[in-house]
Amino acid sequence: MIDPAIQSKIDSWLNGPYDDVTKAQIRELMSGTQNESLTDAFYRDLEFGTGGLRGLMGVGSNRMNRYTLGAATQGLCNYLKKSFPGEQVKVAIAHDSRNNSPEFARIVADVFSANDIKVFFFQELRPTPELSFAIRHLGCHSGVVLTASHNPKEYNGYKAYWNDGGQVVAPHDKNIINEVNAITSIEDIKFEAKPENIQLIGEEVDEAYLDRVAGLSISHEAIHRQHDLKIVYTPLHGTGITLVPRILAKMGFTNVTIVEEQATPDGNFPTVIYPNPEEKEAMSLALKKAKEIDADLVLATDPDADRVGIGVKNIHGEFVLLNGNQTGSLLIYYLVKAWNDAGKLTGKEFIANTIVTTELMNRVAEKYGVKSYQTLTGFKYIAEVIRGLEGKETFIGGGEESYGYLIGDFVRDKDAIASCAMIAEMAAVAKDHGKTLYQLMISMYEEFKFYKEDLISLTKKGQRGQQEIAEMMQALRDNPPHTINGARVHEIRDYKTGVIKNLENNTEHTIDMERSNVLQFITADGSKISARPSGTEPKIKFYFSVQQKLPSEADFDRVDAQLTRRIHEIIADMQLR
Repeated sequence: MIDPAIQSKIDSWLNGPYDDVTKAQIRELMSGTQNESLTDAFYRDLEFGTGGLRGLMGVGSNRMNRYTLGAATQGLCNYLKKSFPGEQVKVAIAHDSRNNSPEFARIVADVFSANDIKVFFFQELRPTPELSFAIRHLGCHSGVVLTASHNPKEYNGYKAYWNDGGQVVAPHDKNIINEVNAITSIEDIKFEAKPENIQLIGEEVDEAYLDRVAGLSISHEAIHRQHDLKIVYTPLHGTGITLVPRILAKMGFTNVTIVEEQATPDGNFPTVIYPNPEEKEAMSLALKKAKEIDADLVLATDPDADRVGIGVKNIHGEFVLLNGNQTGSLLIYYLVKAWNDAGKLTGKEFIANTIVTTELMNRVAEKYGVKSYQTLTGFKYIAEVIRGLEGKETFIGGGEESYGYLIGDFVRDKDAIASCAMIAEMAAVAKDHGKTLYQLMISMYEEFKFYKEDLISLTKKGQRGQQEIAEMMQALRDNPPHTINGARVHEIRDYKTGVIKNLENNTEHTIDMERSNVLQFITADGSKISARPSGTEPKIKFYFSVQQKLPSEADFDRVDAQLTRRIHEIIADMQLR
């Protein structure tokens, strides 16, 4: 039996001014033997999470379709006009390689244009970071990219940006939702395009963006000497193919091999289960190619090219994948040292990362007198820090454990294009000193301790899954562990209440951040365990960070095994499998 409130929403779609194809699809769902799919399509409205609007494609208020996109865009139009009265509001729009992304982008452009808003429309697919760049480059007030990042092929998404090129944050995100919720009928949505308000863009923005990325280079001489560094690159059927090969060539790298089976943009992602560089399976073709040609470096970007995964040879000559914390730490290690060696540090520089990202980044920055700012999960919060410090402090770089990094401040979102360029430069510098990137990472661990992180995601789908996630978080709050794997819990950080409890001296103090449903447990042996429901997927994520001194490279395998065992013991102790 369908809940009466859900049935009422279904009826409003069947009886309202929706197109006949949509109504036929609803009736087809209703004729099925199970009501679960129908309920899931209508039990709620899509909401902005850390990544904006994201969901399965299909009919219903909880799906990505013409009407949910139209309502979101109309709400954004209304808010922009209130926020910038008397101005000619301008927006930029881009899309990735996903199924329906070009059509969805056109719907969004049409609604903006119908509201007399000037639209700069990328005529072909482009990476998300270029959209962020274009907003500031073209003097826009906002922007939208149609993408679901690395989600499975059934998903699509809508990421809204503000005039600084960062994703919308408070109060704008909630105000936009209020405007969307104020739309009581699809007749409130202006779908009829005004073509004169839409301007196609492409190559001229590409060139401006690539010039800025190339300008990040610090070690030109090392690249010149190591220009034939063997690089294997895969765009995983996404947008990275448009710019990554170009930026590597512009930086001076002459020996780049592209994984041809994954070079063509394709929303069905035919060679992978998940188009996610975090997944070993997605990297298998690139690693195979790397072995064939004895490569120095493997680079892989996700469909909208804001995340990058890398593969390198370990100390035994085997290709392995680095996780997001390892790559992010290496980038900060390289950048901060290079800035220091070049005499560029003035005491007003900073890095930024998120609360679930490795503390190693902060320890590296601390050694060189560079400030560290930690934010909630979601790159929009890092962008918010950059915006707040603009003109006062200089952003060197930053990132988050989920394979997203940013170097320089001309983009305000994670940027796999610039990251690929800087990772390749870092590999060239390491080779110039007779090292692999893996050996450079070990040197970093010897200097700052061996930090090891891991993550597990528990998927809980649908309405019941949402309830289960809420119950898990409540149980951790009501009955927090006193010990984890034998180590005393000495601090509990609850970002929902905004309170840090020190259990050693029974004191509390406030967290100076926006509230978020995240719990962290810090143990006496330096371990950090974080619990966080995803803002964009039906998952609850648990993050683990442990650390130990690394005496020498010869001790690497032994210490690595000890830290891995400690994480497994923590997971078992918390009964998370």
